Formats: sequence, C-alpha cells, structure tokens
Amino acid sequence: MSRRIEGLFWLLLIGVAVFAAFSYLGLDLPGLLQGDSPQQMREYATSFFPPERSGSWLRQVGFGALETLAISAIGTLLAALIGAGLSLLAAGRLGRVAKALSRLLLNALRSVPELVWAALMVLAAGLGPFAGTLAIALHTAGVLGRLFAEALENTPAEPTNALREAGAGALAAFCYGTLPGVLPQWLSYSLYRWENNIRMAAVLGFVGAGGLGQMLYVTLSLFQQARASTVILAMLLMVLLVDALSAWLRRRLG
Repeated sequence: MSRRIEGLFWLLLIGVAVFAAFSYLGLDLPGLLQGDSPQQMREYATSFFPPERSGSWLRQVGFGALETLAISAIGTLLAALIGAGLSLLAAGRLGRVAKALSRLLLNALRSVPELVWAALMVLAAGLGPFAGTLAIALHTAGVLGRLFAEALENTPAEPTNALREAGAGALAAFCYGTLPGVLPQWLSYSLYRWENNIRMAAVLGFVGAGGLGQMLYVTLSLFQQARASTVILAMLLMVLLVDALSAWLRRRLG
C-alpha cells in the first residue's frame, strides 16, 4: 500500500511540475488548433513540396554536402588526435598534477556546446567551414579525451610492465603493450562521434559555419521552401549513409 501511495505521490508531483512549466512558459497548445492556425501550418508544410530539382541547385547542394562531410571528418580527426594526447595525461600516466589539469581542460572543452564554440570561432576565424571545423574539434576533443582516458585506465598494465622490465622504453612499451588493447575502442568511439558530428556540422551553418546548415538558414530566411526541402533531404540522405558506414566499420572493429 505504501508503494502505491508513493507512486501516486510522484505522479502527482510530476503532473504539478508539468502544469507549472506550461504556466510559467505561457505555452498555448490549444491555440495551434484554433482559428486559421491549422490551415496556415498546412499551407506552410505543403510549400516545401515539390523540392527544387534544377541542376544548378543540386550542384550547390552537392557541394554543400561535401563541405559538411569534410567539416565533420576533419573536426573529428583533429579531436581524436588532441583527445589521444590529453588522455595520456588524464589517465595519470604523467603524474597527479597533470591528471587533474588535463581532466579540468577536458571538462571545460566538452561542457561548452558546439553551437557556442561555433559562434566564438566565427568571431575568431570568420564565416565559413574553418570555424565549424574548429568548433567540432574543440568540443569533441573533450568528449573523446575523457573516453580515451577511461579506456586507458581499464587496460591491464601487465603487458606494458613486462616490456618495461625487459628493457623497452616508455614509448615502445606503450605502443606495443597498451595501444593494441585500447586502439579498437578508440576507433569505435571516434566513429560514433563522427556520426554525431555529421548532424552537428549540418546545424552549425545556422551561425555561419558553412555547409548545408548555412544553405538551409539562407533558404529559410528568404522563404525559399522548395530549395530548403532539397537541402533537408540531402541532410537526411547523408546522415543515413554515414550512420550505415560507421555502424559497419564499428562491427568490423568489434
């Protein structure tokens, strides 16, 4: 009986919280179905069809897709390299002070969202794909660095210790004793983040970081819904293809 009362109490508390949130934000959901709102939404949705299929526009969308793909790939690669370097410090390989400072840096990098990094990089590096690449690299470096460090911490130390006792140097012991055990995990983490970064690279264009996102922002701003529809379809197709490729590669690595 007490568990039932406790369950009812939590349901009531959640209901009160939801009602308070709607009241505080002033959301008028019934207004979506009143007056001419349904007709306006229907007209706006139908304005996206049929998508723009002219050759010149499709070429521009194709170029934007390649630019978005390049932003995500280069950003993820830079993040993996930076994260790998910082993970050695964050795993405590070079002392406690270096571990604490590197973990603080990794937390700072990943706590700032990609859109905020992109806005800062646009101010620093100007409009275009370079800003988007830097934004993805900085945020993803914080994520991958932490994941890489945890993989290092969970790796058995016996192979490395055996190599060191046999006279191998620190670098050789790491490359032959530790790296083979963590490399599949590192690659799997990097591929998974690449999937996420494809989507994020398509969004970063809204703050001027290039790619399909910038094309989508411009077309929507100019009320060119048919062209925007083509960009959205290109985004969906690119994400599906990259997700399938990344999942296949991760299965092979596993």
